[in-house]
Amino acid sequence: MRAGKGDGGSQHLSCGFGIIPLFHGGSEVTDPATEDRALKLYHGTPRALLHPRFQDPVEKNKYMTVMEKSHLQYGLKFHQPLEAIFHLLPENLLISGLQTVPGLLSARGDSGDCLQKPRLMKTVTCYLERLFIQLYPSLEEFEEELLDLLNSDRLLQANTAPDGEEVVVRERRLHVGVHNGLRFVQAPQVAVLVPGAELSPGRCQGVPSSRARDAGQALVLRSRIQLSEMVPHPAFRVCFQLEYVFCSTGRAGGKALSGSARSEAADMRSVRWAVWSPVPGTGDTDVILPLRGGARRGPCQALVYRIPPSSRQGKHVESGTVQFHVSTDSEEHLVTAAEILCKDRDESKKPPTPSLRVPASQRAPVSPRGPGLVASPRSTGQTLQQDGAITHLEADLGSPDTEPCASDQLQALPFTPLQLPMAAVGLQACSSHVSLSRAALARLHAAGFPDILDCNQEPVEISEPVELGSFNLRLEEADPLQGNEIVLQFLAFGRDAQGGVEGLWPRTVFLTFQFYRFPPVTTPRLQLVSMEGGLATGLAVPAQLLVRVNEDGTLTRPPGLQLKYMVDPAFLRPGEQRWFLRYLAEHSLQIDIWDGDSLLHFGSAAIKLEPLLRQGQLAVRTYHELEVATTEYEPDGTVMGREALRHGALRPLGVRVAVRGHLHLCLANIGHPCEEIPGQLPSHSCIVTAPDSTVTTPGGGGYSLNTPGGRRTAWARRLVDVDNELEAALRSRRPEGWPEQRAWDLQVINSYRDYIKGESIYQMLSQAITATRTVHAVLGTAEFFEFALKNPYSVQHTVTIEVDHPELSVILDPREWRHFKELTKSVTPVEEDMFHLREDLKPQVYLRPSETVHIPFKYQTFSADPAVVAAQGPAGLGTGANDKAHSFGKNGAKQTKLIQVSFQVSRGKPIALLRVKVEPQPHVVDQTFRFYHPELTFLKKTIRLPPWHTLPGTPVGVPGGQPEMFVRCSDPDIICETKSLGPGEPQDIFLKVAGGPSPQIKKFFVAIYTDAWLAAPIQIWQFYLHSLQRLDVACTAGQLTRLSLLLRGTAAPRRVRAFTSHPQELEVDPNGAFLLPANGIQDLYIGVRPRRAGSKFIYLNLVDVESHQLVSSWLLCLSCRQPLISKAFEICLPAGGGKGCNKRITYTNPYTSPRLYFLCTNRPDLLQFREDSFEVAGGEVYTIGLRFAPSQTVGEEEILIHINDHEDKNEETFCVKVLYQ
Repeated sequence: MRAGKGDGGSQHLSCGFGIIPLFHGGSEVTDPATEDRALKLYHGTPRALLHPRFQDPVEKNKYMTVMEKSHLQYGLKFHQPLEAIFHLLPENLLISGLQTVPGLLSARGDSGDCLQKPRLMKTVTCYLERLFIQLYPSLEEFEEELLDLLNSDRLLQANTAPDGEEVVVRERRLHVGVHNGLRFVQAPQVAVLVPGAELSPGRCQGVPSSRARDAGQALVLRSRIQLSEMVPHPAFRVCFQLEYVFCSTGRAGGKALSGSARSEAADMRSVRWAVWSPVPGTGDTDVILPLRGGARRGPCQALVYRIPPSSRQGKHVESGTVQFHVSTDSEEHLVTAAEILCKDRDESKKPPTPSLRVPASQRAPVSPRGPGLVASPRSTGQTLQQDGAITHLEADLGSPDTEPCASDQLQALPFTPLQLPMAAVGLQACSSHVSLSRAALARLHAAGFPDILDCNQEPVEISEPVELGSFNLRLEEADPLQGNEIVLQFLAFGRDAQGGVEGLWPRTVFLTFQFYRFPPVTTPRLQLVSMEGGLATGLAVPAQLLVRVNEDGTLTRPPGLQLKYMVDPAFLRPGEQRWFLRYLAEHSLQIDIWDGDSLLHFGSAAIKLEPLLRQGQLAVRTYHELEVATTEYEPDGTVMGREALRHGALRPLGVRVAVRGHLHLCLANIGHPCEEIPGQLPSHSCIVTAPDSTVTTPGGGGYSLNTPGGRRTAWARRLVDVDNELEAALRSRRPEGWPEQRAWDLQVINSYRDYIKGESIYQMLSQAITATRTVHAVLGTAEFFEFALKNPYSVQHTVTIEVDHPELSVILDPREWRHFKELTKSVTPVEEDMFHLREDLKPQVYLRPSETVHIPFKYQTFSADPAVVAAQGPAGLGTGANDKAHSFGKNGAKQTKLIQVSFQVSRGKPIALLRVKVEPQPHVVDQTFRFYHPELTFLKKTIRLPPWHTLPGTPVGVPGGQPEMFVRCSDPDIICETKSLGPGEPQDIFLKVAGGPSPQIKKFFVAIYTDAWLAAPIQIWQFYLHSLQRLDVACTAGQLTRLSLLLRGTAAPRRVRAFTSHPQELEVDPNGAFLLPANGIQDLYIGVRPRRAGSKFIYLNLVDVESHQLVSSWLLCLSCRQPLISKAFEICLPAGGGKGCNKRITYTNPYTSPRLYFLCTNRPDLLQFREDSFEVAGGEVYTIGLRFAPSQTVGEEEILIHINDHEDKNEETFCVKVLYQ
């Protein structure tokens, strides 16, 4: 109760208390069914229970009096749903349903009680890899001081003098668990840590190379930790506890201690702990945490060792760090992909295809279950070893699993997949040059496009390009104008005269493409402006000019969009000029056209860049008209398009290609004189010889040992550029006066020299035995070279080859070695069984005294450069490109990769070092595919390869008929494989891609090979996968189906509008722009009226009309059935023009009451109604007026007439077969 005070305040007083016994006699639970529901109340406060004379039961205490005529009604019963959340709550905790329990979702409805029907949050599996712990000042000093303190404490407690025994470290353990703020969700996992000095060289993974000298002073975890109980909640944290296991060793009374005596001396102490709070959405990352110690209790509720104040570690504030790499991606599907990819090749009798992954039999042992298990260095003994009453958490995983019996294996039967393959009909560049008449040139000049000027400021005239394939590379290399100013001038965009009527013609467009190695370009929005007598060629309708739209909506004059790329040899790396010329000669520029308002993909175009080769001219300029085509992939593979393909006579399954417009542009290349002549490509020799005698000191000066007269030259550099650490030391705490300052500087410099002397000598000696090889790497192409390795000693040695990058490997198979030597015309010998593999899969070679052998190497990468993988599309729509020239050397340069190869003899002593410098080069894209797929699902596609002799770059006259084809993907998380169905049968590529959340765009490449050793791809395909929200709709052709979509607002209110790819078949309400409130929910009503039966995809975008950003995107998967046809008609009409034809049909109202009917058709381009709706009395007959439009082609068309009621439900459907003759 609350009582008042004299000063006007209040005070809480206890009137009484009661006790509810939950247990009777030990752990026996009180039965709630038989428990008395009335609770006795006692006078006083519960503090009486703490009185020393208190006795059980309560009735024995004479000082506790019952409050007469008062009791408390209560209910006690079990709540079974709480059993599912026992792992989130500690024992004996009173909690209310109104409290927040980490790991539980909020309550539904208005009750607010989350414990009434508890719902668990979704868990996320985390993997902790490359974990290691560093203790300060070093592991050795830390443990030495800890053992001294423990030994002193042991002698103090026993009150004895030193007896020859001492405390030693038996084991180092790490407890890792997930804590939700109340308790550990699961029992913490226990893993064994090993000092880095005990590991073999190269096994200390995860330790940064900059701390290589201290790698042995770290505690390393040799396995990975799997935490499957993580929940994306701020209260969930990962807890680490470092625990040491000690035991006493030595002699007692001259006798060795027995095992039981050692077991009694075993002791476990917690020395450090740490807590990590994951940040949601960060993905894979490296984490560094400080370790804690002292009297402050951690989540493990254990006392932790603290450094004493008198420690010889001084005032060092750091208690250590724990570092690890965290990832959330499961690798189970990767293993499956690797097994599927290598299954057929391993069983084939042909030379095996090199795999990116190590075979399972040779793979390093990995803990199959339980991240707490650590691979044991012992190869014999049981899994769990017990010594001194301490169970070792080590597992012997070195021995492979026993092979199952052959009779237990199920044999796969020949099976043909139900998924029909689609043809590999991608976007291909064809002849796009158009000969302009004088009238067309006059209209082009009258439009006001800016002139393209050469280096003499003279306009460059449009010329006739030479025939493709007739260029001379030597003529380009001998051109004195080595600077190339590439100009792309986009002029106009027009509708195709024979294109379909699906989709509205865009009001604005923007383009995306990527030229050479420059960053991907997304142009600003360009408005289509009509002009009188616009650009028109052939049967195409006049095109509309492309005019840039400013941010305020005004148009920029003059029309057109001009982009310049300055490719100057001053910015190119040595020898790259030839690569750029080869790019122009072989590459096609892929251009995507997007609707600037709806952000829907309108189509794609491709153009050959060969007309940009000047062939000795001052400047060239060519005019081109490109077909903008779109490729639709039907969800049902059995649906075949009627339209013939423009790029061939092949009719693929489930693919429909339609030309939707024409893009008009000019290509120009203006030559510029350059003072610097580009360096030539390095020699094509595949032999890496011994290094020169030039060494580099850490100070930055280069000393040449071969200078005339034996003199040594050095180049002085500023001290801050050489070593900023030394420069900072010289500036700090300098004494007063010039003599004192000079003496101080000399003393600091002398100390610093002594400090770096060993490292400097090591670097100079390493540089003397280091050879350098530059590799110009292209995606999927193997770069082969040999290294001449010489034994400098007069005794034989076994040399171990260590490579620090997986993309560079030693060729071990002599067949593969011989294959690459034939390709490179190398004359060095090939040895059989030259290499021996160690247990860690590192190759070894035996060298006789002063012998020289050639070691074959192969560099091959299948990972695309991050700058290339950047997806192009509406998500990247920003400020757009400008008319300024892009500098290749500043905007598009890729990072150079350095790979170190070490040739070591016994005890890790290197006799030679190879430094491979990788210079990435652009690759050619032969075809482009773009797929739209539901989010967070797998895209499975089977693509049929065209006949091998039709692919460019394939060899002629291959013995044995059609060669087998092999494929590789740039993304290791994608399953990509090909299988041969037999001699003379076509080959299919199978793709399985995991889609991300909407509106993510995934881009990857697939390389196609015809040789088993994957030397060079004959084609490279690029794929785009757009992930959209899926909505399945079952409907009837010609009938309106209504449904709604739920729109969720963003953090800020937006003015949005819904756009669809098929506005004639999909209606949206509201139709215009509307306000989407912040963090609000609003319905978008849609109506679907498909025109033909079958399966179809319709795309729906929700776009911010002010910032032109994509807010949401949907993929509507239509499954449309054909309505029942009640009547059929047939008429003949003339083809080739005319005024059309008028016909009439009758319809009788089958009802007794008047009805209102609506008319629609599947071919509005061929049939128009006199009236779109009519009303007829019950039982009366109405005449429907029809007008058939003329057709330009001869053939047969089936036109459906749908008669729908007032709710737009289909009443009857008539079929009219029209014969155009």
